[in-house]
Amino acid sequence: MRTLRNYLGVIFILVWGLAPFYWMVVTALRHKDYTFSTNPLPSHVTLDNFRDALATDAGNNFLRAIGNSLIIGAVTTLVALTVGVFTAYALARVDFRGKGFVTGIILAASMFPTIALVTPLFQLFSKLGWIGQYQALIIPNISFVLPLTVYTLTSFFRELPWKLEEAARVDGASRGYAFRKVILPLAAPALFTTAILAFIATWNEFMLASQLSNPHSEPVTVAIARFSGVSSFEFPYAATMAAGALVTIPLVIMVLVFQRRIVSGLTAGGVK
Repeated sequence: MRTLRNYLGVIFILVWGLAPFYWMVVTALRHKDYTFSTNPLPSHVTLDNFRDALATDAGNNFLRAIGNSLIIGAVTTLVALTVGVFTAYALARVDFRGKGFVTGIILAASMFPTIALVTPLFQLFSKLGWIGQYQALIIPNISFVLPLTVYTLTSFFRELPWKLEEAARVDGASRGYAFRKVILPLAAPALFTTAILAFIATWNEFMLASQLSNPHSEPVTVAIARFSGVSSFEFPYAATMAAGALVTIPLVIMVLVFQRRIVSGLTAGGVK
């Protein structure tokens, strides 16, 4: 009976989480004349909506937005991972004065509401002339994903056996050499998981991007929100669903393909 309840709970969670995604894909594959059909199964299947999403006739440039998101996500992930791995190692393996204060600052930064940063960041970047440029989107995203990176890697580094590093130090290796040759290879699952989570968080960011970007630098989230139809009286619901499917399906595939690495990275260090 308990097993049955567990299976029912898992099925409920799957349906609850995947139902909006399924309906988005079904609507994207349905002819726009039947956009509001309540048929739960795919019907009047066509690929015209995807062609409309990628077309530039109505002023949309979705391919450029995808490229912008890839650039912003890749740079943000790389910088956050580089800074986060050294910060996490210091918090987990090095004793220094003020460690608790630093940890508290990072925790406070992760809890700060994003909406409160929109106005000051807009004013700051306006004075710097950065509005519509990549750095105006990358720098805030780094500050958002860095706490996630630090905490994920810190919990992993704390569980790594000290004897491995000590053995390398006894053999004459410096702390930096032991970090590169011993700690980093062992931390590969956690690094991989953290990179995926940071990239997805950056890819999905909308609030700041909608205020700090322009049509030439906007990511996919803003591009979808600004989709326009052939006339001002028509909203392209079907094309919007197709665009959403185009940016969501690759993330779903990536998570499914690398789910073993993600799970191993999140649980690594949980068992000594």
